[in-house]
Amino acid sequence: MRTNAAVLMVLLSAGSSGFGQEWAKKMFDHTSHDFGTVARGAKAEHTFVLENIYEEDMVISSVRTTCGCTHPKLNKRRLKTWEKAEIVAELDTRTFYGRKDSTLTVVLGGQFPAEVRLRVYAYIRRDVVVQPGKILFGSVAEGSDSQRKVTVDYAGRSDWRIVKVESANPHLQGQVVETHRLGGRVTYDLHATLKSTTPAGYVRDHLVLITNDPNQRTARVPIAVEGIVAPAVTVQPSPLTGTAATGETASMRLFVQARTSFQILNVHCDDQRFTSAMRKTAGNSYLILITFAAGETDGEVDETIRIETDLAAAKVLEVPVHVRVTSCDPVTP
Repeated sequence: MRTNAAVLMVLLSAGSSGFGQEWAKKMFDHTSHDFGTVARGAKAEHTFVLENIYEEDMVISSVRTTCGCTHPKLNKRRLKTWEKAEIVAELDTRTFYGRKDSTLTVVLGGQFPAEVRLRVYAYIRRDVVVQPGKILFGSVAEGSDSQRKVTVDYAGRSDWRIVKVESANPHLQGQVVETHRLGGRVTYDLHATLKSTTPAGYVRDHLVLITNDPNQRTARVPIAVEGIVAPAVTVQPSPLTGTAATGETASMRLFVQARTSFQILNVHCDDQRFTSAMRKTAGNSYLILITFAAGETDGEVDETIRIETDLAAAKVLEVPVHVRVTSCDPVTP
């Protein structure tokens, strides 16, 4: 529910009691984050999202931090109603170590000044170093496995070990191989695999190293994972939309493209008013002309067009289609 300027002024008038900033905190879905235990050199960042739920424009004047161990980054400064901004808290795990708690102060300026404090907590291990600091898969083709490797170095106890690697993502797995051990120095290669079953889209997750540290808090060391799984086939536009007058037809176009040469075996819709014609424009792309024959009744039509291909990773593509049928009343002179 939106609040107008008059209500904001009432809230701000209570600033001396500490209630005056509460209206600003309501724009955040959360105001604290615990990184847990982080290896030295590991990439660690967290995104705080704020949404302007008020009628007035909001201006983010600045974001300051109480500790150099956390660097804030802001992607947008002025927010209209329902617009969102992201404040990314990036942990400096190369320069700092040990327990590091910091506060990010978000300063709102303009007509209604306020401050919101975001709390960040972390414990950076000095004895565990990860190189590179994040497992980056980059762009991965849908339907194929992809592997990456990072190195984990430890300096300390001679009996230190990584017991296992855990993942909450069923499409992501990790395995460690010990490559060096001499006295209190140990090195592992961490092999990460993004499985062929990973659905298309952005991947942002963690692999967690489970060590034999007696302290349960420091025994779990997360390693950040990022990547993009590119779809085997793209269909544009999706959803497909159009308009038709009663008793008339409407034509709409679909473009289907894949990374490799493929065949479209069939184009089908349960609603018989939709028909299709197709031509191949290249070895890996098609143009499909969808025709809708409107009846004598106006209204909204929502259906699904199914495109069958010979690709193992995309045997059936489903495209929502929406057509608005309008009546054509004769014009009376």
